[in-house]
Amino acid sequence: MQYKLEVCAYNIQSALIAERSGAHRVELCDSAAEGGTTPSFGTLQLARELLKIDLYPIIRPRAGNFLYSDDEFMIMKRDILLSKKLGCEGISTGIQLQDGAIDTERMKRIIEWAYPMGVTCHRVFDVTPDPFAALEALIDCGCERILTSGQQAAAIAGAPLLAQLVKQADGRIIIMPGAGVRASNIDALMKQTGAKEYHTSARKAIKDEVTHQNPAVRDAGEVYLADEKELENILSILKKNG
Repeated sequence: MQYKLEVCAYNIQSALIAERSGAHRVELCDSAAEGGTTPSFGTLQLARELLKIDLYPIIRPRAGNFLYSDDEFMIMKRDILLSKKLGCEGISTGIQLQDGAIDTERMKRIIEWAYPMGVTCHRVFDVTPDPFAALEALIDCGCERILTSGQQAAAIAGAPLLAQLVKQADGRIIIMPGAGVRASNIDALMKQTGAKEYHTSARKAIKDEVTHQNPAVRDAGEVYLADEKELENILSILKKNG
């Protein structure tokens, strides 16, 4: 199996940069500052029209924890069905119980709604109390992939746990390290974890091109784009080792 790279894109421009760089898949999100929420209909529709590589929108109705109300769960259902209707290859999502464990009953329903799309469990996995039990639960639910930093702030710090998860998964589910994955550490991650898929945003803040600024009103936030050169460097290392 060749190594694969998924790019977390927080806008349509980053998604197109990801494809141009040679990435294999885009996880499309909104709200970088909040860790990613479900992209708008317009963003998702245009991305599907323009991208030829696999597209996995994140299904996350809000920032914060992953314990959702019934209304929020129905929002997720509608976004999943919309993603399927638009022709996405999969989704990235996750849901937890109050004690932090994976909500397996709701995950099973999500996977049923998504079919035949694939389902990646996102970093809700990294806030579960028992990652080894969570791995088995997600396999039982029917997830195809787990995005994880090894329950650390960055994947390189979580490499020991990631290696254990790859070993336990034993090909039954894909373990995809993500969070802080860069060209400077991808080689070490490959050697230490044995994973075959990796996830990065490779993002950089871009300069505001608006010439008039009001210093009293600075709450618009930053705009981030995927760094094309950084993605090319990561992919070069993956291909060299593939």
